[in-house]
Amino acid sequence: MRSFPLFLRTDGRRVVIVGGGEAAAQKARLVGRSSARLVLMAPALEPELTSLVAQDRADHVPEVLAPAAFDGALFAMIGTGCAGADAAAAAVARAQGVLVNVVDRPDLCDATTPALVDRDPLVIAIGTEGAAPVLARQVKTRLEAILEPTLGGFAALAGRMRDRVAQRVPRAARRAFWAWAFQEPRRRFTSGDEGGAEAALDAAIEAGGTPKTRQARLSLMAPVAVADLVTLRGVQRLQEADLVLYAPGAEPLLELARRDAEREVLPASAIDRIREALREGGTVVALVPDPEAVAKALGQGEVLASVPQP
Repeated sequence: MRSFPLFLRTDGRRVVIVGGGEAAAQKARLVGRSSARLVLMAPALEPELTSLVAQDRADHVPEVLAPAAFDGALFAMIGTGCAGADAAAAAVARAQGVLVNVVDRPDLCDATTPALVDRDPLVIAIGTEGAAPVLARQVKTRLEAILEPTLGGFAALAGRMRDRVAQRVPRAARRAFWAWAFQEPRRRFTSGDEGGAEAALDAAIEAGGTPKTRQARLSLMAPVAVADLVTLRGVQRLQEADLVLYAPGAEPLLELARRDAEREVLPASAIDRIREALREGGTVVALVPDPEAVAKALGQGEVLASVPQP
């Protein structure tokens, strides 16, 4: 990975767009969706950009390559239509310590613009390091079709409830609570029943968690030599796990677990430790050599098979 994806805070920050034509307008449409203040640097602006200035959504700097205009800017986007002017603007901006993106000049870019799926506050950025922008747009189209148009509204509602959840739902149950919240209440909200979804969340918070959050769930999986042999369901369970208990030798599979899941090597008395973990609640994945035997001894547990080796 030669480019590191990063979301930058734009509140109270300025973004300089160099150019007054269609290329600059395209960049203004993109950055204008954020809370950044736009600075348009060009002798003359096309009508769409002129309108932004008239609406006080942007400032106009007619002097080309004015170094002071770049001072303190979050980044600069450059698209004048002239290769020489673009290179000169990039040099001035970079001399002021500003990251630059230059239209159709990856060799001059410190940063590239991804394809965006915008369900504010949920934003998905898709990049290919400039290698295949058409592929990025195709992935964006697929995601646009999958994600409900009103999903951002539900994400915002959940965000407003986080403090209450932290106060009323026990820590061990919160992961499972949110897993439930983004299933049934999400479905209700995005299908138009916003009030019903909010009421369901309120009731669950006041009760200290949903019925599902109070029940432990156990998944058992045999360690495999390489992560490629884990099934999609196995990957899903590892991503959902609050606690991963593993026998020595299963360490490669821990890379598939979510980063904040607890990890613990199983002692010799593995059955006793798994029982104890289930009493504590939450979602538990145990990586053990003989998952069928463990499930039989416990009288419970989802046994996950691995992909057969070729």
